[in-house]
Amino acid sequence: MRILGVDPGSITTGFGVVDYEKGRLALVEQGSISTQRGAELADRLERIYDAMRTVIARCIPAAIAVESPFAGQNVKSLIQLAHARGVILLAAREARVEIFEYSPRSVKSAVVGYGAAEKEQVAKMVRVLLPGCATLKMSADAADALAIAICHAHTAATAARLKIRA
Repeated sequence: MRILGVDPGSITTGFGVVDYEKGRLALVEQGSISTQRGAELADRLERIYDAMRTVIARCIPAAIAVESPFAGQNVKSLIQLAHARGVILLAAREARVEIFEYSPRSVKSAVVGYGAAEKEQVAKMVRVLLPGCATLKMSADAADALAIAICHAHTAATAARLKIRA
């Protein structure tokens, strides 16, 4: 199963694509969609939307996993993040790809085993879990997006096993 993980942001949106087969993860692609700080929000959203459509068309994921926002952010940042998530969800829906959402705590728990893990711990575990990723240059946003994809891989596999046993 090919999974596109997305770490939404109105300035920088991270993405990571992994293949998950028979319990094994493989890195397909990772990167960031950067927008110009200070640019109009509509222009930044258009950039994110266009780039996300391109990534989806290039990678053809079976699922898209997106991090849900957390309430600790200031209101202005939360609103801009919600707009960015909106265009990401629209691009996914337009491509007819199933969407899954995970809280930051769920992602950290699935990848590190501890829901309050630090960003550095998450990035380190991403490098451990994805072969060939140890020396790869990767932004923090891309590492977070890969963690979201890994979270979905583990969560979907567990759900599938539970469904088989039921």
